[in-house]
Amino acid sequence: MQATNLHRELADELWRADTTAVPVAPLTDRYPDLTIEDAYAIQSLNIDRRVAGGERICGRKIGLTSKPMQNLLGVDEPDYGVLLDGMFVEDGDVIDLPKMVQPRVEAEMAFVMESDLEGPGVNTATALQAIAGVLPAVEIVDSRVADWKIKLVDTVADNASSGLIVMGGRLRRVDELDLRLTGVAVTRGGELIDTGAGAAALGNPARCVAWLANKLAGFGAKLRAGDVVLPGAVHRMVAVQPGDVFRAEFAHLGAVTVRFSNQTRAAA
Repeated sequence: MQATNLHRELADELWRADTTAVPVAPLTDRYPDLTIEDAYAIQSLNIDRRVAGGERICGRKIGLTSKPMQNLLGVDEPDYGVLLDGMFVEDGDVIDLPKMVQPRVEAEMAFVMESDLEGPGVNTATALQAIAGVLPAVEIVDSRVADWKIKLVDTVADNASSGLIVMGGRLRRVDELDLRLTGVAVTRGGELIDTGAGAAALGNPARCVAWLANKLAGFGAKLRAGDVVLPGAVHRMVAVQPGDVFRAEFAHLGAVTVRFSNQTRAAA
């Protein structure tokens, strides 16, 4: 879809919200006729702007892969956003909380692609053959839309509410695991707050990768060797407070730690 003046205006709004950490009113409240195609066009404008600024596309994230989240937003399929190298944080590093808008954490697996994967016609088996391995990860999702009052169009336009990604551990081959049964325990400050397992993501996280490859084909794109793919969270999002330390312990994969600074965001 060719970008329109409205697409550019809304992309500019989301860009300013990201750089100032001040969220905007929901797009769909103001423009209820926006379509999912409009949303991906808006998303692409800001991805292009980040690439023009020197960042590099290095994968995709998939959202809304669990039935509860789909039911919450009234949709029947996932969505996706683009991962850029500037989003990655090393395991255990401290994240500067004031630079984020309204972050939440989600533990999930992170796949690294071994070969290109292009739809249509990709299924779970062919997706597994294209994946080099899996790492434990925590995605710090963030919304530039005020109070997380999002519908599908809002989150897609906002790059699927992407924020930062922390990956840890060593790469484990997917043929050594039953991804559906791979569990995770999430703690905050050493206290258990939630658990989950891979089956929460479309029944199998590799199925999410297949969905993504087929979806990208409709935009003339594909997954490439070396890309990181986040297949979606397997537990509820958890809000972040200053000084929080989260740890996600994955069965057979190891752990990853996410630390946040003690500072709060200054008032706008």
